[in-house]
Amino acid sequence: VAVRPGGCSGMSYEMFFDADIAADDVQADYGGIKVVVDPASAPYLDGATLEYKDGLMDAGFTITNPNVSRTCGCGQSFS
Repeated sequence: VAVRPGGCSGMSYEMFFDADIAADDVQADYGGIKVVVDPASAPYLDGATLEYKDGLMDAGFTITNPNVSRTCGCGQSFS
């Protein structure tokens, strides 16, 4: 999971598979699933939760982040 500059509110989330884990990456294991965050993104994600919802509406990953002060109208970026 990473936070990158972009989107209409200034920052956006990225999630991707990556086999290259650096020594300074922050790692956590949740029920056998390893989540890795780069050190530059870690402060933006401190206290955030990652959930997966399955169903016809709103299926996919959702990040709830207490550090967000505002989001854009489409919900894809934050500041």
